[in-house]
Amino acid sequence: MRDSRQWFAEAERLMPGGVNSPVRAFGAVGGEPFFVRSARGAHLEDVEGNHLIDYVGTWGPAILGHAPEVVVRAIERTAAGGTSFGIPHPGEVEMARFLCGKVPSMEKVRMCNSGTEATMSAIRLARGFTGRDKIVKFAGCYHGHADCLLVKSGSGALTFGSPDSEGVPVSFTSDTIVLPFNDADAIRAAYAVNKGRIAAVILEPIPANCGLILPREGFLELLREITAREGTLLIFDEVMTGFRLELGGVQGRYGIRPDLSCFGKIIGGGLPVGAFGGRAEIMDRLAPLGGVYQAGTLSGNPLAMAAGLAVLRELDGNGHYRRLEERGAQLEAGLAEAARKANQAVRIHRTGSMFCLFFTSRKVSDLEDARAADGRRFARFFRNMLREGVYLAPSPFETHFLSTAHGEEDIERTVRAAHRAMRNLDG
Repeated sequence: MRDSRQWFAEAERLMPGGVNSPVRAFGAVGGEPFFVRSARGAHLEDVEGNHLIDYVGTWGPAILGHAPEVVVRAIERTAAGGTSFGIPHPGEVEMARFLCGKVPSMEKVRMCNSGTEATMSAIRLARGFTGRDKIVKFAGCYHGHADCLLVKSGSGALTFGSPDSEGVPVSFTSDTIVLPFNDADAIRAAYAVNKGRIAAVILEPIPANCGLILPREGFLELLREITAREGTLLIFDEVMTGFRLELGGVQGRYGIRPDLSCFGKIIGGGLPVGAFGGRAEIMDRLAPLGGVYQAGTLSGNPLAMAAGLAVLRELDGNGHYRRLEERGAQLEAGLAEAARKANQAVRIHRTGSMFCLFFTSRKVSDLEDARAADGRRFARFFRNMLREGVYLAPSPFETHFLSTAHGEEDIERTVRAAHRAMRNLDG
C-alpha cells in the first residue's frame, strides 16, 4: 500500500507541483501534503489510515460535513437518469427558484461551473450593461484567476494594478483599480479621479482569502451608496460566504442589496458549480436576450443541481445556522484561551462557521495587516495541530470552516490540541 509520500512523489512527476491547485502543495506551511482515502462527517482518513478532524471542508462547500446521506442519495438518484444533458432540465429551474427566493437582490440567475466563471462573467456583464471599462477591486479579495482580476496593488490608492501572474499582459489589467479594503477615503478618491468611468466595484463583502477580514461599520453601506450614486454596479462575490453564514448570505445579514452576486461552493453540494445573478434588467443583457455572451457546456449540470439543492433544502429552516454559531463561539473561546495560557499573541477572527487565526497583537483590517502577522509562527502551529490529528487550512491567508457534523467532542479535542500546539510553538 502506498503512503502519502509515495503518492506525492508520483504526483510531482505527472502534475505541476504535484497538485491541481497551488495551496494544496503546503508551500506556506512546509512539508508535503497528505493524501486522502476517504472523508465522512467532520473527519478525513488519509492513505495511511490516520484520522483527522477537518476544518477545511473542501474549502467551504462541506457545510453538512463530508458525504452527508442526503447528498449522496440525491447524487445516486440523479446519476441513474443521466450525468449531463446539454439541454434544459427541471433541476436548473428548481435551483434558480431556490436562489432567487432566498437572495433578496437576485431576480434572475445564470448557472456556470466555478466561482471564477461566475465573477468573470459578472464583470463582463457589468461592463456591457454600463458601457464602461474600469473596475475596482480590493487588495486581499480573491475572485478567481481570470486575467483582469490577477492584479497587484499599485504604489498608491489611485494607481492601476500590475499583473499578479506571469502570462497576463499588462493591457489586461490596465482597467483594474486596486484599493485597500475597509478604506473609505480610498474609494471616494478613486471615484473623484475616475468620474463616470467605473463599471463595477467587486468585493468579497467579508474577505476570506487573506485570512478572514471583517468589514468596518458602515463600509459596505458606503459602497452601496457611492456605486448607486455614480451609476456603477456593486458586485458581491459570495462564492465563499453565500449560504455559509445564512440563507441570504452576507447581503441578507447586513441588509444590503448589491446589483449582482456571485455564488459557488455550497450551492453545488461539493460538486463543481458557480452562479451569478441580480436585477432582471441587468441579467437580460446576457445572450440569448442581449449582447453579452456567456456559455458553458456543463452549466446547470444535473448532478451539481441535485447535490446543491439537497444541501440548501437541508439548511432551510432546520436550525443549522444557530448550531453552527454556537459551535463557532465555543471553538473561538477555546482557541483564545489556549493562546492566552501559552502567552501567544493571536487575533482570532470569526463570523458564524468561518474563522482564522492571525499571529499578531495588532488589529487586522486589510491585506497589509494580514501580511504583517507572523506566518512562520502560523506554520509551526499548523504542523503541531496536524500532528495532533487536526487539519487546518495550510496557509495563514486562508479561512477555516466548521460543519454541522462537528460535534461537542470534536470541538473539545481541537481545543485540547490547540493548548498543546500553542505551548510548543517556541520549542
